[in-house]
Amino acid sequence: TDKDVQNAGDPVIGASMGVAGGQSRSEDEESLCVKDIKRTATQAFGSGVPKRRSSSRSIKRKKFDDELVESSLVKSSSRVKGPTVIEPIHYSGSEPSSVEKKKVSKSGGALTPPLTMVLNSAPMPKRVKKSKQPMHITKDLGRWKPTDDLLLINAVLQTTDLTAVHLGVKFSCRFSLREIKERWYALLYDPVISKLAWQAMRQLHPEAIAAIQSKALFSQAEQTLLAKIGSASQPKLDIFQELLSKHPSVFHPSRTPKSLMVHWQLLKQYYLLDDQSVQPLPKGDQVLNFSDAEQMVDDAKLKENRDEVLEHELMISDRHQKKEIRQLEQELPRWQVLVDNITGMSMPDFDNQTLAALRGRMVRYLMRSREITLGRATKDKQIDVDLSLEGPAWKISRKQGVIKLKNNGDFFIANEGQRPIYIDGRPVLSGNKWKLNNNSVVEIAGLRFVFLINLDLISLIKAEAAKMTQQ
Repeated sequence: TDKDVQNAGDPVIGASMGVAGGQSRSEDEESLCVKDIKRTATQAFGSGVPKRRSSSRSIKRKKFDDELVESSLVKSSSRVKGPTVIEPIHYSGSEPSSVEKKKVSKSGGALTPPLTMVLNSAPMPKRVKKSKQPMHITKDLGRWKPTDDLLLINAVLQTTDLTAVHLGVKFSCRFSLREIKERWYALLYDPVISKLAWQAMRQLHPEAIAAIQSKALFSQAEQTLLAKIGSASQPKLDIFQELLSKHPSVFHPSRTPKSLMVHWQLLKQYYLLDDQSVQPLPKGDQVLNFSDAEQMVDDAKLKENRDEVLEHELMISDRHQKKEIRQLEQELPRWQVLVDNITGMSMPDFDNQTLAALRGRMVRYLMRSREITLGRATKDKQIDVDLSLEGPAWKISRKQGVIKLKNNGDFFIANEGQRPIYIDGRPVLSGNKWKLNNNSVVEIAGLRFVFLINLDLISLIKAEAAKMTQQ
C-alpha cells in the first residue's frame, strides 16, 4: 500500500489539495486508512517538495481545521457505494495525465486512496457567487426607453435584420449597431430585462403605441406588392385601399392608404418599381454632382510645393511694412498740428467778444451772443449758423437747434429739428437739451463740429455772476 501511494502521489503533491475516499469494509480499516494518509503526507511534504503556490490577493476565507477534515473523509467515504471510483477535484487548473488516470483506476480497490487527492473540506458551505449582469446591459437600462424597445421589436418583426433596423429606425438616442444587437439579445434571453421592458411597454398610452406602430419599417413583401404598381400610372387612395383589403396578412395592421401612397412615391423617386430601371452612369468626364467632382479631383495636385525662400522674403517684407505703419502713426499728431496751422483750424485766439466757437472741417463759426441758432439758411429765413457751408445739409432742418449761455457760465444746446443731434456720441432727440463742455463733439446729419469755449471770458462772466448774487 505504501509503495502504491508513493508511486501515485509523488508527481502531483504540490499541485492541489483534495481527497476522495473509498468505501471501507470496517471501522478499523477506515481508521488505518486515515493514519496511513497522514503519515504518507508528512513524509512527502518533508522531502523537499516545493510549497503550494498561492495567490497574492487577500481572499477572506475560513481556515480548515482537523475536525472538518475528519468529517470530510467520513462523509466522502459514506457517499460512495459499490466499486470505488476516484474523481479528483482540481483547484490549480491542471488536469491529470493518462498515466495518472490509469494509476487512479488501478488503486481503486485498495484500502489507501492515492495522494493525488489530499484533504478536501467538503462540508464547508460554498459561497454562492452573485450572478453579475454585464456592465453594458445594466448601464443601458436607463438609455433604452419603452418606446425604443417597442420600435425595436416592431422593426425586427418587419425586417428580421438588425442592420436594417440600425439604418432605418430613429430611436430616442443614437444607438450603435452593437448596442442594438445587445439590447435585442437581452430582450430575448435575459429574464430580468425582458420582464422590466415588458412591464414598461404595457404602461404606454394607446396613442403612443399607435404612433410607434405607424413608424414600422416596410417589409420586403410589402415593398414587392407596392412595386407592382406602374410608375406611369397616377394611383389614388382607392387603389391602395383595395391593395390593403386584398392582402391584409401581408401589410402591417397600422398601414393606411395614405402611408402606402407616400412609400410608393419614395420607391418611384429612387427607381425601385418593377417597370423602372436604373440608368447607367455616363462614361467620360461628365460630372453628375458635387461628390463625383470631388472624387475626380487629385489631392496630390492641390498640394503646392512650399518655397521657403519666397516665404522668408514675404515675411521680411511684411515686417518692414508693419514697422513703417507704426512710424506713420507716431508722426500723425505732428502732421495734424502743421495742417491746423496752415488752414487756421488750430485752437483759435479768442478775443474779448467771442464766447465760444463751433469748428468744423471747412469753416469755423464764432459765437458772440448768448444765444445762436443752428440750421440751414433759405431765401425766406436767415439763421446765425448756416451748416450748409460745411457740407451737404439737405437732411438738416431749417432751424435745427439753439445754443444758449446760462448766467452760471454753462452752455446748453436744444434740439428743435426733426433729426437727433449727437453730443459726444449721445443722441439728443427733438425737444430735449444737453450741456456742452469744452471740446465737445457735435454731430448733425453726418456733419461733425468741435465746440470750443473761451475759458478766460467765461471765467470772468462767472465771477461777475457770483458778485451779483452776493449783492
